[in-house]
Amino acid sequence: MKIAMIGQKGIPARSGGIERHVEELSAELAARGHEVLVFCRSWYVWPVRDHRGVRCIKSRSIPTKHLDAITATFTSVLAAVREKVDIFHFHGVGPALLSWLPKLLRPNAKVVVTFHCIDRHHKKWNWIARTMLYIGERFAVTTPDATIAVSKTLETYIRLSYGADAKYIPNGTQVPMTDSEPSLLKPFDLEPGKYLMMCARLVRHKGAHVLIKAFQQLKQKNPTLARDMKLAIVGGSAFTDDYVHELRELAKDDPSIVLTGNQTGKTLHSLFANSYAAVHPSESEGLPIAVLEAMSYGKCVLSSDIPENMELTEDYGLTFETNNVEDLVKKLTHLLEEPDHVEKIGKEARVHIAKNYDWKDIAETTEYLYELVQLEPVLMSHQVN
Repeated sequence: MKIAMIGQKGIPARSGGIERHVEELSAELAARGHEVLVFCRSWYVWPVRDHRGVRCIKSRSIPTKHLDAITATFTSVLAAVREKVDIFHFHGVGPALLSWLPKLLRPNAKVVVTFHCIDRHHKKWNWIARTMLYIGERFAVTTPDATIAVSKTLETYIRLSYGADAKYIPNGTQVPMTDSEPSLLKPFDLEPGKYLMMCARLVRHKGAHVLIKAFQQLKQKNPTLARDMKLAIVGGSAFTDDYVHELRELAKDDPSIVLTGNQTGKTLHSLFANSYAAVHPSESEGLPIAVLEAMSYGKCVLSSDIPENMELTEDYGLTFETNNVEDLVKKLTHLLEEPDHVEKIGKEARVHIAKNYDWKDIAETTEYLYELVQLEPVLMSHQVN
């Protein structure tokens, strides 16, 4: 099959769960013998023609907060039509606004949409953008030949809100098997085992400001317990420079809080591998890849108690009440007071992730779905006969 991945910023992934999802899924599908085209916005990645067996095609866009995704999606669809792809795979409800276009321009191809999260809940959007994202949700569940939900929570949301069926295929990760390089922590003045880590785009709904406030209160209330511990916030702006400035202002007089910016490759690997534990205080998610990755490193994850996080951390992590700084302080205190418990949870989490969220299995299920939607007319004709 010839498959077009549309809607993501691009690969190799520099930040963002959707970008990591598309990179890993595309590489696994390419390894299974498919021709995979990933459309990459020119501002996100340098020109890459081939990455892990995947063709990377530059898509032009208007790189502003509100027009970047939709214009990149439009140009990507036109290019994919010229490439005569068999599957148009849209990622996200914003890009799904144009999921009808391939049916008009290339009727024989099939359309799949992955519903990654309820984007209209994100605080960075104004009411116009939220309205468009709401419409995008409707397109995502009514227009394509198949809709994928990356969490059971989203699968239920789609069924209850729209009366539509979605195929649950989760996000995934790979359990790391290579050693880290602790020397890569030196530019951030971090030491192995002596920092908590948050990895996310720096947008308000991810809750970095909540974590910073809680960490500062933790040090005030328990100065001895938290004396040697630092907080590393790994991630960068997503058209949210004002929010990043706010975070830097919150942390500017506190050398124990380190904002590393976007990190990839060996540096990100070393940051995950050498952290004491991970914290994920988000208000809205699909199925957070950052949590999956932390768990794959054998790290205990303390997450907010939204349902999408709880799918991962209710049985294999720790949780706190969303946006409740006092409760987060209490749970952070428990993390530092119980290192043996933290280690035990991390080991169990690693095994759970290896068994249930492997990209090879996810790619195989996605491939089967592609085959099913292509066979659907044949199956329907047999039923009629």
